[in-house]
Amino acid sequence: MKRVLVPLAPGFEEIEAITIIDVLRRAGVTVEVAGTEPGPITGSHGITVTPDRPLAGIDAGAYDLVALPGGMPGTLHLREHADVRRIVRELASRGCYTTAICAAPTVLAAAGVTAGRAVTSHPSVAAELAQAGITYRTDAVVADGPVITSRGAGTAIEFALTLVATLVDHPTAERLRQQMVVPAAAL
Repeated sequence: MKRVLVPLAPGFEEIEAITIIDVLRRAGVTVEVAGTEPGPITGSHGITVTPDRPLAGIDAGAYDLVALPGGMPGTLHLREHADVRRIVRELASRGCYTTAICAAPTVLAAAGVTAGRAVTSHPSVAAELAQAGITYRTDAVVADGPVITSRGAGTAIEFALTLVATLVDHPTAERLRQQMVVPAAAL
């Protein structure tokens, strides 16, 4: 069974986080939500989520993929968190998937896993990523080997379905797309 880690920091983008968690769980993937601080975490639009566990002490070897939601200031908190950067680097060193949406691809860049890769992001951080020496694209979702990125809340379902297709298979992603009545262009 595939395992995914979704770290949450105060100010995370709720649509992105919940969409990733929900769609992956619908696909039968084990998703663990870990908070950068103890207790419930409030997102950028005032919605509070209680993580499954704290991020401290997480064994990166237990996961096949890390999915970072964006949002502000959530992305900044993720980027500054040493455990988040450690987990991203460890998964990347094992050839596992490091994924991010919205502004969170900057966390992947800060962890050093985007060098030589094509990525996308929210337009507000495009210039920052382009200066980091990566190939910047404006597609809704960009998958370049084990690095998968997406643009923002409006692309969250397409991003999550791409993660399902990557971790599980395309037929499962297609079944979910149809069940959730997602336009065909999203997969």
